[in-house]
Amino acid sequence: MAEASKLMDQADTLRILAGNLNHGPTAAVGRKLPAVVSVTSGKGGVGKTMVVANMAIVQARRGRKVMIIDADLGLANVDVVFGLTPRFNLNHFFSGEKSLEEIVIDGPYGIKILSAGSGVQSFTHLNGEQKMRFLESMDVFHGAFDLVLIDTEAGISENVTYFNVAAQEILVVTTSDPTSITDAYALMKLLSKQYHEKRFSLVANQVSGEDEALDIYKKLTMVSGRYLDIFIDFLGWIPHEKKMRESIARQRPIAELFPKSPAGQAFEGMARQLDLLVQNVHAKGTSQLFWKRLMAFDQGAA
Repeated sequence: MAEASKLMDQADTLRILAGNLNHGPTAAVGRKLPAVVSVTSGKGGVGKTMVVANMAIVQARRGRKVMIIDADLGLANVDVVFGLTPRFNLNHFFSGEKSLEEIVIDGPYGIKILSAGSGVQSFTHLNGEQKMRFLESMDVFHGAFDLVLIDTEAGISENVTYFNVAAQEILVVTTSDPTSITDAYALMKLLSKQYHEKRFSLVANQVSGEDEALDIYKKLTMVSGRYLDIFIDFLGWIPHEKKMRESIARQRPIAELFPKSPAGQAFEGMARQLDLLVQNVHAKGTSQLFWKRLMAFDQGAA
């Protein structure tokens, strides 16, 4: 009970600070604040990174200034999806070797990417000092972007909750696989019960059509309605199609390579839905400073 109470206090502290930041003297005056969206999943292999890459392409093509943070610090692959080979990555930052400005790389359509390394276990659990350094260093990018997309790792680790709680919108990606749906529910349950998260958006990936996608949504809303006090938006669905394999093999997102394909058009539709969501998200405050929310989370955990 004591641990549960501590976690509730963390979430409450986070919300209070977010409100103060938006209305208090520390609020940025005349500086554009980005929409911060985490893309997450309870299970690996559901296409989470592919969703991030394609959403970034669509938004950047529509004139948005987009940054991707690859927050899967042990098994990162955002750079692979874009066919990039960064010389440095977030592991170099957390080890103290490089600054964020030195590791950020350019993707297509002006997208900026903070790539994470793969196969380095030491950064799969960030300590307080590392989180604070990240917080302070990210300030250099403040005001430079319209949208920040965070590609979290899969599962329910502390890193996953850390980045999800900090974001304005949480997009949960799942497939029709029963274990994927179960794990998506488990992630939302954790974020709801322990961090007071009440809003989620669902993306159904690799589905045969709208009926299958809505069936996934129905299953999750039914069980969450029975056991959790949360609201799930249906952001959209992505069809399973052969061109997706080709885009993966060519290391270019399908929204860039085949924008008129069913999947490419699906991402266009979801981008419009995402615009509506971030314009109306105020359960966590309006376009709050992502970095300050991260600090609040870390202070609450102390």
